[in-house]
Amino acid sequence: MNTKDIEQLIELLEKSSISEIEVGRWGKKIRVSRQSGNMVVQSSGFEKNDTTLPRPTSAEPVDVPVVEEGAPEQGAAIKSPMVGTFYRAPSPDVDAFVKVGDHVKMGDTLCIIEAMKIMNEVEAEISGVILDIKADNAQPVEYGQTLFLIEP
Repeated sequence: MNTKDIEQLIELLEKSSISEIEVGRWGKKIRVSRQSGNMVVQSSGFEKNDTTLPRPTSAEPVDVPVVEEGAPEQGAAIKSPMVGTFYRAPSPDVDAFVKVGDHVKMGDTLCIIEAMKIMNEVEAEISGVILDIKADNAQPVEYGQTLFLIEP
């Protein structure tokens, strides 16, 4: 994703009534959100020099929130891309998408997060083995909260 793509996301957000948009591809994600009148651009999965973020168009500073965690955990963390309700299965009468010890491939569905009556699938960003499931079924989750730990 290049700077022009990010600028188009910002433009789209400014013209609409939505407050946040996220685009992801091949384990790389860009999230643009409107917070307290400022545009915030966040990225994940990019190398340090892989992309250049656009400069803010207003004179106001852009605050990028930092999610801090306690002691480092073993394995790669798959985090919630949004606020919503965490579901381990597509419906109550079927098995969970994954359980601890399962081998998953990049792109496999791990869970669903319901936000505003829309079911959003969360996919594995890497291939590996599920070490831990950090969220409880049918419970609320926050943006950036660790949902799964995967050993690559």
